[in-house]
Amino acid sequence: MTKTQMTEVKRLPDQRKFRLTWEDGFSSEIDYDKVRGFCPCAGCQGHGTGEVEFRPPVSPVEPLSIRPVGNYAISIQWTDGHDTGIYRFDFLRQLVIDHQDSN
Repeated sequence: MTKTQMTEVKRLPDQRKFRLTWEDGFSSEIDYDKVRGFCPCAGCQGHGTGEVEFRPPVSPVEPLSIRPVGNYAISIQWTDGHDTGIYRFDFLRQLVIDHQDSN
């Protein structure tokens, strides 16, 4: 995965998506529910070492806040009360690449 820094996370509330942009100019959009469903935290994924699996939210979610985590990730507080996921930049970039056609 890339080590390129993410430079912007923009909410697109009318589309219920994020626009993610990296310093190398790569930019893509991804659904809120898709990001929430791929939450990498142990509470959502368990403590195994396997691939992160999609676990759809019970109902549609929206981000309440987005906070940086060091220089490598963001944390999102969701309307369903969840806020423990740390989304590494390389994880998010791979997620948008893997799901470009399914947005």
